[in-house]
Amino acid sequence: MDKQHTLSLPDNASKLLMHSCCAPCVGDIMERLVADGIEYTIFFYNPNIHPKQEYEIRKDENKRFADKHNIPFIDADYDKDAWFARAKGMEDEPERGIRCTMCFDMRFERTALYAHEHGFPVITSSLGISRWKNMDQINDCGVRAAARYPDMAYWTFNWRKEGGSQRMIELSKREKFYQQEYCGCAYSMRDTNRWRVKNNRPRIKIGTQFYGQDDNTTPPA
Repeated sequence: MDKQHTLSLPDNASKLLMHSCCAPCVGDIMERLVADGIEYTIFFYNPNIHPKQEYEIRKDENKRFADKHNIPFIDADYDKDAWFARAKGMEDEPERGIRCTMCFDMRFERTALYAHEHGFPVITSSLGISRWKNMDQINDCGVRAAARYPDMAYWTFNWRKEGGSQRMIELSKREKFYQQEYCGCAYSMRDTNRWRVKNNRPRIKIGTQFYGQDDNTTPPA
């Protein structure tokens, strides 16, 4: 990987807690942090991912890559019941709507709590690297979660810039990461399958797609 610039944490902080949504999204970020000598820990808290089989695959892929680089990996609780409770009444909201805001809030609140309890002055997330996501929406949720604690910051660095999104795909192919076919939650899976049926496409099959299998690889949702 060509080193294009040097990363530095806000306020000259010494370490970072990185919320990760999946290996494809966080892989390039992880390598950039390692290259720039930033001390960090991966925090995997994604109770939105449904079903449990999909959750375990995504988590295991991320842990495999963290272990490869000797990066600490925190496996947080799969708190799916609490997630569904918070999503009640939002089942039919569109992607990037208030359900997604709720989802980001829930994940970042837990990330910020762990950071507060374990001495991490800065948190951030890999969620914003995906072009399918609204970066302003994600950053607003992250800043709001960090503001709960004094002397904590949410790092709003734009991981897409300087070719970050393209390197994400290249690294995913190199590592043959699992390629998820929907954002993660039950409602995203439902809506994706509805679109596929309407357009004569096969339904989602969990655990079958991996980057590098063909030339039609698409970015993670």
